[in-house]
Amino acid sequence: MATKNQRSKSARPQPKRTGGRPGGRLRQPVVVARRATWRDWVAGARLRTLSLAIAPVAIGTAAAVVAGGGGWHWVRALLALVVAASLQIGVNFANDYSDGIRGTDAHRVGPSRLTGSGAANPRTVLSVALAFFGLGAIAGLVLVILSGQYWLLAVGALALVAAWFYTGGKRPYGYSGFGEIVVFLFFGLVATAGTSYVQIGAVPIESWVGGAAVGFLAAAVLMVNNLRDIEQDSAAGKRTLAVRVGDRRARALFVLFLLVPFGILVGFGFFYELAPLVFFTLLAAAPAAVITIFATTPRELILSLQLTSFTALIFGLGLAAAIAF
Repeated sequence: MATKNQRSKSARPQPKRTGGRPGGRLRQPVVVARRATWRDWVAGARLRTLSLAIAPVAIGTAAAVVAGGGGWHWVRALLALVVAASLQIGVNFANDYSDGIRGTDAHRVGPSRLTGSGAANPRTVLSVALAFFGLGAIAGLVLVILSGQYWLLAVGALALVAAWFYTGGKRPYGYSGFGEIVVFLFFGLVATAGTSYVQIGAVPIESWVGGAAVGFLAAAVLMVNNLRDIEQDSAAGKRTLAVRVGDRRARALFVLFLLVPFGILVGFGFFYELAPLVFFTLLAAAPAAVITIFATTPRELILSLQLTSFTALIFGLGLAAAIAF
């Protein structure tokens, strides 16, 4: 029989997680089945999503080139890429950490995550996320100093806040269906226009319009990712846009996000003779749309996600080349 002291210990309520912020307690103890390898960490960075960082920087730089005057700077373009890529990877690890400690990843159907699977200590994952945010902040600070546009520090701070509160904090906006809007703004308009501005001190119309195109592609990537997890997210209380509108409408929105950039491309075709060549990107985009419409398994949606990420990369690089050359 248990002693009185043992019964009193077992009757004590277990500590609950206090939120998605650093130091929050876990809802359930994490049982480490195995230690994460370097391959797990590379997978956790989700390198295929770097297309969302590369595409806007490429278009923004191309817009700076075509503006004339020899004002574009390759060093500043490279720094802008470091900022965008660091924030993207940082968001991926921060999402891994926050979803893991909330228990959202407990029943995920996609690739396992470092925190949710117990392969890595949550605080280690958080530290890696903050390290990438720090790298992006340093590159951004150097970029601001070189360009002399110190008001951009506020934009950078806002980008860091948006990156963390996607799934972090007490009320993450990614849990309320606003993820696609923020992705469109920061990995579309802000990244593209910002890349142009730090190089030539202005934002050509090509940058705004091209930024909108890759912003829709970024939203498409997020939508198909959330479509894959729609049942698990709904059960975990993660109210993504896909959960809010339902499966059928989410698929329709994905196709809309994916195809709008090609409508924008028609306009570029009137001014840049090489722009129509970018329509060959439909060889990846069209299968992604068809697969998503008819998909019945998570594996099919993962394939669509990969095709959509590839579409964003090739579209961005192709349009940048058409503008610059």
